[in-house]
Amino acid sequence: MTGMPPADFVASLTVARLMAIVRAPDAAGAVRAALALCDAGVRLVEVSLTTGAALDAIAQVRAEAPPEVWVGAGTVLTARDVTEVLAAGAGFVVTPALAESVDAAVAAGVPVAAGAFTPSEAVAAVQRGADVVKLFPASALGPGYLRALRDPLPDVPFMAVGGVGADAARDFLAAGAVAVGVGGPLLGDAATGGDLDALRGRAQELIRATSGAV
Repeated sequence: MTGMPPADFVASLTVARLMAIVRAPDAAGAVRAALALCDAGVRLVEVSLTTGAALDAIAQVRAEAPPEVWVGAGTVLTARDVTEVLAAGAGFVVTPALAESVDAAVAAGVPVAAGAFTPSEAVAAVQRGADVVKLFPASALGPGYLRALRDPLPDVPFMAVGGVGADAARDFLAAGAVAVGVGGPLLGDAATGGDLDALRGRAQELIRATSGAV
């Protein structure tokens, strides 16, 4: 879905309510895990740039995933990162903080979920043009913190990321997150040769949890 408008990304994320985060030692592990997630019904997949040969992984997942799946890049920090992930076929960008990558992604017209933790950072992310505010690390203060953030910022689309499993996903969505991003609790050892059927099972559990959260 490279080149799709940011509004379509936000709408897709809000409907799906789940973004899978893939980190792996190498591209092969990332690709096998990402494609298994697609098989299980996940419709937004982020490949972290901390993955070995991440750009190759993004390109291969984009080439082999169903066309309705959004394939993006995470841990995007610099303007150069933005240029490279877009060239690899990423359809959206996720940052861990308010880095220069936020401005570069906005300038390029690519959807961006900008990492923020405090109210000031959330407001700054929106002012800089972020389409979604990635509350990270969400598990540090929990769903109650998100609920408190949303009291003064009810129109900010928050995605809760960081230490979010199936039970926490329900709670963050109930607290007002438009979606959750899930990495380690979902991926397990699938990216290092683990059981892909088990990964598909965890993914389906999360899809059920998020679709029935509220």
